[in-house]
Amino acid sequence: MSLVGASAYALGEDTRVEIVGVDLGADEPRETARRRLAWEVRKRTSIETRLAPRRARLDDQTIFETPFLYLAGDEAFEPRSEAEVRGLRRFIEFGGFLLIDDASPHEDGFDLSVRRLLRRAFPTDPLAPVPPDHTVFHSFYLLRRPAGRVRGPEHLFGITRGGRLAVAYSRHDLGGALARDNLGTYRFEVTPDGERQREVAARLGVNIVMYALCLDYKDDQVHAPFIMRRRPGRVR
Repeated sequence: MSLVGASAYALGEDTRVEIVGVDLGADEPRETARRRLAWEVRKRTSIETRLAPRRARLDDQTIFETPFLYLAGDEAFEPRSEAEVRGLRRFIEFGGFLLIDDASPHEDGFDLSVRRLLRRAFPTDPLAPVPPDHTVFHSFYLLRRPAGRVRGPEHLFGITRGGRLAVAYSRHDLGGALARDNLGTYRFEVTPDGERQREVAARLGVNIVMYALCLDYKDDQVHAPFIMRRRPGRVR
């Protein structure tokens, strides 16, 4: 089967975007966050998303059926197998995007494990701060900085490969700002700026998904006047 044929086959009849969670062998700390992010993307943009996204291990071939993986955690995790590390590397090399979300940004366990995993998968591509003028901050909404359940650092971290941001790492507990219970109530308080900050977190999530899916037009200034007219006002 040709590469083109394989790609078309993988997409299947359902072309809705699925935000697949990386299965590390433990429960997700914000189990409804990916579903809420999928809903925000569907509600705010023209992107169709799956509202019941699945989870998969990094050595599961089905990860290549989606362009977007979401790895979240709140504690240290065991070193991944060589097959999982290889799966992550291939996913990124084939054009996939990984969002990493630290649900315990004031502790070091998850952060140390993430950095260990990324060093193994991308030994020549270190994590680095994403500058505030990066396209990810204006791919749909105009944002000054990232935020989540906590205000956190002034920047995202990322790995850039081939001129594109391929891995984005948030130490803001983005999922904690989005997660709701079965009654639709937000599960966690957002500090220090409350609902205004929660809205920034939702917009950041939308921007990240839009960036990951629309790399071909994101920096084209021909679109700038149209984008500026249609976007809501900037949230600081």
